[in-house]
This record gives sequence, C-alpha cells and structure tokens, in this order.
Amino acid sequence: MVDPPKPRPKPMRTLDPTEVNILLREAEGSYYYPVIYTAFSTGLHQAELLGLRWRDIDPEIMLSISVDRVLYNRRGVCEFREPKTSRSRRYVSMTPKLAAFPREYKQERKSLYHELGKELTLDDLVFGSVEGNPLNPPSLSRDFARIVKRAGLENVRFHDLRHIFARLMLLRGAKPKVISEALGHASVAFTMDIYSHIIQRMQSEAMALLDDVLPSGINGKNNDNLTTKLENGISKN
Repeated sequence: MVDPPKPRPKPMRTLDPTEVNILLREAEGSYYYPVIYTAFSTGLHQAELLGLRWRDIDPEIMLSISVDRVLYNRRGVCEFREPKTSRSRRYVSMTPKLAAFPREYKQERKSLYHELGKELTLDDLVFGSVEGNPLNPPSLSRDFARIVKRAGLENVRFHDLRHIFARLMLLRGAKPKVISEALGHASVAFTMDIYSHIIQRMQSEAMALLDDVLPSGINGKNNDNLTTKLENGISKN
C-alpha cells in the first residue's frame, strides 16, 4: 500500500581528455593497466572486461570485441555467466590504437606463460592473473582507487570509465545510437536520459560553433545608421 522509495543514482564522475591522459600515465606501472586502458577505449563493464577471452578479440580483421559472457563475483566466488540481455551480447568496435595494443600485450602474455611452462590459448583470459585465473574485481577496484589518488583526481570509480567513454564519444560528435549500442543499453532513449546533463553542457560548445558560422549582427556603424533612420521616421510621423 506504500509507494517504494525511488533509488538515488550514484553521482557520475567524468574526466576531460587532459585528465584521462594524466590518469593513464599514472596507471602505466600497474599490472591492471591493460584492463584500464581497454575500459577507457570501449566503455565495457568491469564484469564484461574480466570475462574476455583471446578468441573474443579480433584486432586484425574486424577490429572488434565480442561480448558474450561476463565474470560475476558473489561473496568472493567468481563464475562466468551469459549477459543479462540480448542487447548486452554485442560487438564493440575497436579504435586503431586499441587494436594495436592487444597485439603487443598478447606477446607479453605469451612470454609470461612460456616462463611458467604453459602455452597461451584462445580460451585463456585476456585480463587474468599471472597464473591465468580470473582477476579479483575488488582488488582491481582498490588498485584503481589508489591510482586515482596518486593522479590527484577525486571520486573516480572504475565504473566511471564507462561514463567517461560515453562523454568523449559525445564530444567527438558520435551519434547517440552508436554510443547506445556500444554500451549495450536497452534503448537510445535510456542512453540519452543517463547522459542528458552532458548533452546540456555541450550546448554552449554547440553555440560557439554556430557563432563561428553565422555572420555578425548589427555593428556600431550599422547601429548608428539604424538609429538615424528610426529618428527620421519618427520625425516624419
């Protein structure tokens, strides 16, 4: 008989391109740098990133990542599951820079596996422990928080990398539908609702572009001429 309280969304923290570069430079020495860099470049959920196998990444032909499973962590127990919705099961395009990154990273993993007396296979995790086991999500989140603090930034969660990806895409003029599909949202309307505040802030930038296109209005000289015409018209009346 009582209306349930509406959940309050957690505040969204985004970064500008300069802050993104600062954070990535600080993360370079971390074991988690590859997954952080990929999160910035794709907008994938942490669970989606940690569920990726090498067979899910095609940096050579399609330049895409296939998302068809996620890593769930409940009370310290990790298990792989299928995505919740059909929209979550998707292909995400890779930037040329991101496509080049896993080629080098894969060679590093091959060398590591060779030292351990193992062979890297297509079913091995892209972002796994040294032994190839799933990464512990809380450990990743804690290390990321330390990186953020060292970078001099505040209140940036790993999940916020998803929002930063969307903001950067919007700033570069990507269509909302493209962003919605990349994020695996249920609809474009849902995407627009989440990032409406970013779109509102972009209005001033859009107005600046419009200002560059349109000619100037009435300047001082024209304004004097207009004033004279108005005065002459009034005197005649």
